[in-house]
Amino acid sequence: MSTRCTMPGAGLWRLGLGMVLFLLPLTGMAHPHVWADISVKVVLDDQGRVEALRQRWRLDPFYSLMLIEELKGAEGDAPMEARLDQLGSEIRNNLAPKGYFTEIRHDGEPVAVDEVEEYTTMARNDRVEFLFKLPLAHPLPLGDSALRYRIYDPSYYIEMVHEINDDQTPRDDALIVVGGDCTTRIIAADPDPEQVAMAARLDRTDEAPEGLGRFFAETGEIRCTP
Repeated sequence: MSTRCTMPGAGLWRLGLGMVLFLLPLTGMAHPHVWADISVKVVLDDQGRVEALRQRWRLDPFYSLMLIEELKGAEGDAPMEARLDQLGSEIRNNLAPKGYFTEIRHDGEPVAVDEVEEYTTMARNDRVEFLFKLPLAHPLPLGDSALRYRIYDPSYYIEMVHEINDDQTPRDDALIVVGGDCTTRIIAADPDPEQVAMAARLDRTDEAPEGLGRFFAETGEIRCTP
């Protein structure tokens, strides 16, 4: 897991499992409060058009532990696999009206996405992972223009960054393209000092301005040979 500095809400899991976040320390602390390491596979069809972004989100160990303990303590005798499936359904349903926390642009224009139908949730190596396929509304030929995306919680309750190496550089598999001759890069966020200060002033009970997370989001860029 990458090293973070605590700075900047309604987070997505707070909507579905609000009781879990009440277990967080009630001390004043800046946003964000939950961290997720993400990786993206851009899927091309047989014509070289972008058709989907497969994403994996790995929640930080502390929050993963709370989720797992909450699932274990829930009523009923359902196995953990079924409880994780239910958690995945809640996450997917809460993400849907927020565009799955994913903003995609091509040649400067927004790209529409379709509903997520393929998803799974698992607990692996002490981390809860949410994996899903985000299809585009229509297959997109890139031509000479780059496809760019940002994945972020608008409230910045959750900080989401691509998987990194020990030297803090993005891992090679943090962003890959399947099915084409393409180049990729991950552009670091560059928030304004005023936005950093605003996030630092927000404690756990404060409501962050909607869209704050966008300023702290990395940008994934994909260029493919026509």
